[in-house]
Amino acid sequence: MSDRRTLHRRHLIYYLKVYDRSTDELLGHLVDITEEGLMIVSESCYTEGQTFKMKMLLPREIEEKEQIEFDARCMWCRKDVNPSLFGVGFKFEYVDVLSRQIIFELIHEFGFSD
Repeated sequence: MSDRRTLHRRHLIYYLKVYDRSTDELLGHLVDITEEGLMIVSESCYTEGQTFKMKMLLPREIEEKEQIEFDARCMWCRKDVNPSLFGVGFKFEYVDVLSRQIIFELIHEFGFSD
């Protein structure tokens, strides 16, 4: 499988929680993020192509927000190194302008330098 990612993934110093906005169910924890998408680690396997309405809790208030909301499509799902978990990759489908700015700030303020 060819890797079509155009942006370098950034791991954050925080393990942020990602929820389904419709059900408030915890989908998983953020592993890494780019301006195009994110990867979570989850106890559940999700179907490729499935779109979710998500919210992610922020490590602190940013731009007067405690969380951001966005829609993202599952691009892949596979077993994690820990066999009881799954790594799940998502591509952003819809992110409002403010949330996109907050994602940029997260990457640059809380991302590991590498």
